[in-house]
Amino acid sequence: MGDLKAAVVGMGFIGPAHVEALRRLGIEVLGVGSSSPKRARPRAEALGIPNVYESYEELLADADVDVVHICTPNCFHFPMAKAALEAGKHVVCEKPLATNSQKSAELMRLARERGVVNAVNYNIRFYPLCQEARTMVQRGDLGSIYIIHGSYLQDWLFYDTDWNWRLEPELGGSLRAVADIGSHWMDLMTFITGLRVEAVLADTATFIPIRRKPVVPIDTFVGKELRPEHYEEKPIRTEDYASILLAFEGGAKGVLTVSQVSAGRKNCLSFEIDGSKEAIAWNSERPNELWLGHRDRANELLVKDPALLSSPAKAFAGYPGGHNEGFPDTFKGLCGAVYRYIQRGDYTATPDFPTFADGHEEILICEAIERSARVGGWVEVER
Repeated sequence: MGDLKAAVVGMGFIGPAHVEALRRLGIEVLGVGSSSPKRARPRAEALGIPNVYESYEELLADADVDVVHICTPNCFHFPMAKAALEAGKHVVCEKPLATNSQKSAELMRLARERGVVNAVNYNIRFYPLCQEARTMVQRGDLGSIYIIHGSYLQDWLFYDTDWNWRLEPELGGSLRAVADIGSHWMDLMTFITGLRVEAVLADTATFIPIRRKPVVPIDTFVGKELRPEHYEEKPIRTEDYASILLAFEGGAKGVLTVSQVSAGRKNCLSFEIDGSKEAIAWNSERPNELWLGHRDRANELLVKDPALLSSPAKAFAGYPGGHNEGFPDTFKGLCGAVYRYIQRGDYTATPDFPTFADGHEEILICEAIERSARVGGWVEVER
């Protein structure tokens, strides 16, 4: 992959994760971009990247850049992805792909017309045991799927002094917890089971209606040690919490709880899939263990070991048994799949990574969830 070169725009929490993954794959990062080149420069220097583009236009004009990684606030995803596609660049975009389905549909269309590779960073798919769970469902180990349930819980917005651009609809969109982390869970469940969501019944709540916004910049997941005079009060118009009933195609039923105000839960995605033969369960805070549930014999715990995994899962296990893998490795897995696909050059082949079509699908579901919470009833996903 060494002949492919990348640029990363956005140097907050997630941009450096992309840089690290690319370097582990041997892909040169030619430079980084940011809304504030001055603020990005020390971060680039810390990462050993000498070039900070003065503007996004300068980044796109660099003929040596093959792939653009978009790691900015959500409101910039659509215009930046569109401009990159029009410049003939391959694109890896953070989720959500856009702030509404009209924009995500336009990006899908444009990517097809330009014939460029496109991906959305639903990286949780690339935990080896999530890949193994998919293989188990595909080969029929679980039988017919009955119930798909779980949660995605965090506590990084637990206090009224916790602040991030995601709290501002102008930057993050009208849904927050659901679009930011709930979409990860829903994408993962469709990936593992092969079942799409057909309808939803949603309940949302904002438990902290007034927050104190720092008057100085802070980053995602960074601890806050500011004094009272460093804040200003702001009303909150996005949800802290949601619980969602899900109707999947084929008759499977589901339920998801999403929260960014659950004390002690740092980044906890969990799921259980109950089938007619057995059940499986997984938790992102213990990502190297997959629980297998049985009725007539002892339950089992599969601990990640490439020697025990199916071929698809083994391909994303970088270390032998007993050597745990985690969050950074999922970025390496996703980027590796994208760059191998680009290098092979056959864009008619089915991608083994989430594409703009998957990003569009999650936006359609999120819009249905928002409508359901507003009307207080079941709403079909409009495709």
